[in-house]
Amino acid sequence: MSAPATASAARPASRSRLRDGALLALVLGAAILWFAPAGMGRYGTYVLSLWLVMSIAVMGLNLTLGYAGQTSLAQAAFMGLGAYATAILTTTYGVNWYAAFALSGLLTFCIGILLGFPALRVRTHYLAFVTLAFSTLIWLLLRNEQWLTGGVFGIANIKRPVFFGLRLDGALAFHRFLVAVTLILALALWWLVRSPWGRAFMALRENPVRAASLGVETRAYTLLAFAIGSAYGGFAGALYAPLVEFIDPSPFSLSQSLFLLLMVVAGGSGYLLGPFIGALLGAVLPEWLRFAGSLYLIIFASIVLMLLIICPQGVSGLAERGWQALRRGRPAGGAP
Repeated sequence: MSAPATASAARPASRSRLRDGALLALVLGAAILWFAPAGMGRYGTYVLSLWLVMSIAVMGLNLTLGYAGQTSLAQAAFMGLGAYATAILTTTYGVNWYAAFALSGLLTFCIGILLGFPALRVRTHYLAFVTLAFSTLIWLLLRNEQWLTGGVFGIANIKRPVFFGLRLDGALAFHRFLVAVTLILALALWWLVRSPWGRAFMALRENPVRAASLGVETRAYTLLAFAIGSAYGGFAGALYAPLVEFIDPSPFSLSQSLFLLLMVVAGGSGYLLGPFIGALLGAVLPEWLRFAGSLYLIIFASIVLMLLIICPQGVSGLAERGWQALRRGRPAGGAP
C-alpha cells in the first residue's frame, strides 16, 4: 500500500521540478537566442524570428487546449485579427506600435470572451465546429473587405517599432526585441499555470463535473481560457505584421489554424516548453528540408506522424518519459 502512495506523492513533486526546470530553460534559451543569429545572415535571422512569433501563437493555443482542454480551430484567425489591427492602426492612423500591440491583445481578448459563450454549451468536436466557422468568417472578412483590409492586395509598408529611440528596422535588432517580448509572455504564462487559475484550468480539462463539484466556476474559467489564449494569438499577430512588413489574408486561413494545432500536439500539449518545440518543428524544420524540393512536405509530415505514433504526448512527453526512466534506474540510498 505504501509504494503506490509514495509514487503518487512523487508525481506532483516531479511535475514541480519539471516546471522549475522549464523556467530555467526559458531564461537560458532566451540568452542563447539573443546571440544565435550571429553569422546566420538576414534570412536565417528571419526564420528564428518567425519561430518566436509562432511560439507565442502556439502558447495561447496550448493554454486553451493543453491546460483547459478546449479544442480551438481559430488561433490563426485571432493571429490575423492582431496583425491587421496593428497594421491598420500604425499605417493608416499613425498609432504608436506599443499602443497598437496592447489594443490588438485587448481586441482578441474580448472577441475570445464572445466566442467562448458558445463554448459553454458545446464541447469536443462540436466546439471545434464553432471555432472552425469563426475562423472561416474572419478569413472571408479579411479577404473581401478591401476598403478596410486591402483584400487580396494586403497592407504594405508596415513599420517596425522604436525602442527608446533605437530603431528596430534591422533583422538582428528586431529579432532581439522579439526574444525579449517572447520571454516576457512566456514568463507570464509560467506564472499563470502555477497560479490557482492554472490549477483550475487543469481541473476543468481533467473532469469538468468534478471541478464544478469542488467549487470551480467552470463557465468563468472556460471563458478566461479562451480569452487569454486568443489574446496570445493577437499578440503574435501584432508581432508578425512588422516582422514581414506586409500582410495578406493567406497566412491566417483555416489550414494555418490546423497547422498551429498540429504544433501544439507535436510539441506536447500541456507542457510549458511544448509550444517552442512544436513551433520549431512547424516553422524551422520545413526550412531545413527545403533541399528536398517538392518532397519536403512529405518528409516533414512523415517525421511528425512517426513522432505522434511513438509518443502521442509529443516531444515534451517523450522527454518526460525518458527523464522518469533515468530516475527509476538511478541508485537511491545504495539500492537500485
